[in-house]
Amino acid sequence: MNKVILIGNLANDPESRTTASGIAQCSFRLAVNRRYTNQQGVREADFLPIICWRQTAELCTRYLSKGRKVAVEGSIQTRSYDAQDGSKRYVTEIIADNVEFLGSREDGARQGGFDAPAAAPAPAPRPQAPVSGPMVDIDDDELPF
Repeated sequence: MNKVILIGNLANDPESRTTASGIAQCSFRLAVNRRYTNQQGVREADFLPIICWRQTAELCTRYLSKGRKVAVEGSIQTRSYDAQDGSKRYVTEIIADNVEFLGSREDGARQGGFDAPAAAPAPAPRPQAPVSGPMVDIDDDELPF
Protein backbone atom coordinates (compact mmCIF):
# COMPACT_ATOMS: atom_id res chain seq x y z
CA MET A 1 0.00 0.00 0.00
CA ASN A 2 1.33 3.45 -0.92
CA LYS A 3 -0.57 6.15 1.00
CA VAL A 4 0.58 9.37 2.60
CA ILE A 5 -1.29 12.02 4.61
CA LEU A 6 0.45 15.35 5.26
CA ILE A 7 -0.54 18.60 6.94
CA GLY A 8 1.55 21.68 6.35
CA ASN A 9 1.79 25.13 4.82
CA LEU A 10 2.44 26.00 1.19
CA ALA A 11 6.04 27.12 0.81
CA ASN A 12 5.27 28.78 -2.53
CA ASP A 13 2.31 29.75 -4.69
CA PRO A 14 0.97 26.87 -6.82
CA GLU A 15 2.38 26.71 -10.34
CA SER A 16 -0.19 25.63 -12.92
CA ARG A 17 0.29 23.96 -16.30
CA THR A 18 -1.88 22.26 -18.89
CA THR A 19 -0.73 19.15 -20.72
CA ALA A 20 -0.85 18.92 -24.52
CA SER A 21 -4.09 16.93 -24.15
CA GLY A 22 -5.66 19.69 -22.01
CA ILE A 23 -5.32 18.13 -18.53
CA ALA A 24 -4.76 20.63 -15.71
CA GLN A 25 -1.77 20.11 -13.43
CA CYS A 26 -0.37 22.19 -10.59
CA SER A 27 2.56 21.81 -8.26
CA PHE A 28 3.71 23.39 -5.02
CA ARG A 29 6.02 22.64 -2.11
CA LEU A 30 4.49 21.79 1.25
CA ALA A 31 6.42 22.67 4.42
CA VAL A 32 5.70 19.93 6.96
CA ASN A 33 7.08 20.28 10.48
CA ARG A 34 8.91 17.29 11.91
CA ARG A 35 7.58 15.77 15.12
CA TYR A 36 10.68 16.42 17.20
CA THR A 37 13.14 19.26 17.69
CA ASN A 38 16.83 19.00 16.82
CA GLN A 39 19.68 19.25 19.36
CA GLN A 40 19.41 23.06 19.32
CA GLY A 41 15.69 22.86 20.21
CA VAL A 42 14.54 23.94 16.74
CA ARG A 43 11.69 22.11 15.00
CA GLU A 44 12.84 21.52 11.44
CA ALA A 45 10.55 21.17 8.43
CA ASP A 46 10.64 19.07 5.29
CA PHE A 47 9.72 20.78 2.01
CA LEU A 48 7.88 18.19 -0.06
CA PRO A 49 6.89 18.59 -3.73
CA ILE A 50 3.16 18.06 -4.30
CA ILE A 51 1.62 17.37 -7.73
CA CYS A 52 -2.15 17.77 -8.34
CA TRP A 53 -4.12 16.83 -11.44
CA ARG A 54 -7.44 17.74 -13.08
CA GLN A 55 -10.10 19.39 -10.88
CA THR A 56 -7.89 19.24 -7.78
CA ALA A 57 -5.23 21.15 -9.72
CA GLU A 58 -7.72 23.77 -10.87
CA LEU A 59 -9.05 24.32 -7.33
CA CYS A 60 -5.57 24.50 -5.79
CA THR A 61 -4.42 26.99 -8.42
CA ARG A 62 -7.49 29.13 -7.88
CA TYR A 63 -7.74 29.17 -4.08
CA LEU A 64 -4.30 28.45 -2.60
CA SER A 65 -1.27 30.64 -2.13
CA LYS A 66 1.94 30.70 -0.13
CA GLY A 67 1.40 30.24 3.60
CA ARG A 68 -2.00 28.51 3.39
CA LYS A 69 -2.40 25.43 5.59
CA VAL A 70 -3.62 22.30 3.79
CA ALA A 71 -3.99 18.57 4.32
CA VAL A 72 -2.81 16.43 1.41
CA GLU A 73 -3.76 12.79 0.90
CA GLY A 74 -2.05 10.88 -1.86
CA SER A 75 0.80 8.56 -2.77
CA ILE A 76 4.57 8.80 -3.06
CA GLN A 77 6.02 8.51 -6.55
CA THR A 78 9.69 8.26 -7.50
CA ARG A 79 10.91 8.88 -11.03
CA SER A 80 14.30 9.36 -12.65
CA TYR A 81 15.71 11.28 -15.60
CA ASP A 82 19.06 11.89 -17.26
CA ALA A 83 20.49 15.33 -16.50
CA GLN A 84 22.31 17.45 -19.07
CA ASP A 85 25.65 16.46 -17.54
CA GLY A 86 24.82 12.78 -18.22
CA SER A 87 24.13 11.83 -14.60
CA LYS A 88 20.95 10.08 -13.54
CA ARG A 89 18.72 12.14 -11.22
CA TYR A 90 15.96 10.85 -8.97
CA VAL A 91 12.89 12.81 -7.92
CA THR A 92 10.43 11.87 -5.18
CA GLU A 93 7.02 13.60 -5.30
CA ILE A 94 3.65 13.33 -3.61
CA ILE A 95 0.81 12.78 -6.09
CA ALA A 96 -2.24 14.31 -4.39
CA ASP A 97 -5.54 12.48 -4.58
CA ASN A 98 -7.23 14.92 -2.21
CA VAL A 99 -6.29 18.38 -0.90
CA GLU A 100 -8.29 19.81 1.99
CA PHE A 101 -7.98 23.53 2.65
CA LEU A 102 -7.44 24.18 6.37
CA GLY A 103 -7.62 27.41 8.30
CA SER A 104 -8.86 30.50 6.51
CA ARG A 105 -7.53 32.87 3.90
CA GLU A 106 -6.95 35.40 6.67
CA ASP A 107 -4.67 32.90 8.44
CA GLY A 108 -2.57 32.66 5.28
CA ALA A 109 -2.51 36.45 4.94
CA ARG A 110 -1.15 36.80 8.48
CA GLN A 111 1.60 34.37 7.51
CA GLY A 112 2.50 36.53 4.53
CA GLY A 113 0.97 34.54 1.72
CA PHE A 114 -2.31 35.99 0.47
CA ASP A 115 -3.16 38.71 -2.00
CA ALA A 116 -6.70 37.40 -2.44
CA PRO A 117 -9.71 39.23 -0.99
CA ALA A 118 -10.95 38.14 2.42
CA ALA A 119 -13.21 35.11 2.61
CA ALA A 120 -16.76 35.23 3.91
CA PRO A 121 -17.05 35.41 7.69
CA ALA A 122 -16.95 32.12 9.56
CA PRO A 123 -20.32 30.63 10.54
CA ALA A 124 -21.54 31.20 14.08
CA PRO A 125 -20.42 28.53 16.56
CA ARG A 126 -22.88 25.75 17.31
CA PRO A 127 -24.52 25.85 20.74
CA GLN A 128 -23.01 23.45 23.26
CA ALA A 129 -25.10 20.63 24.70
CA PRO A 130 -25.96 21.22 28.34
CA VAL A 131 -23.87 19.36 30.91
CA SER A 132 -25.92 17.16 33.20
CA GLY A 133 -24.91 16.93 36.83
CA PRO A 134 -22.23 18.71 38.82
CA MET A 135 -18.59 18.89 37.69
CA VAL A 136 -16.33 16.49 39.62
CA ASP A 137 -12.56 16.85 40.07
CA ILE A 138 -10.64 13.77 38.90
CA ASP A 139 -7.06 12.97 39.80
CA ASP A 140 -4.89 12.42 36.70
CA ASP A 141 -3.58 9.15 38.21
CA GLU A 142 -7.12 7.72 38.03
CA LEU A 143 -7.40 8.16 34.24
CA PRO A 144 -7.12 4.93 32.23
CA PHE A 145 -4.87 6.49 29.58
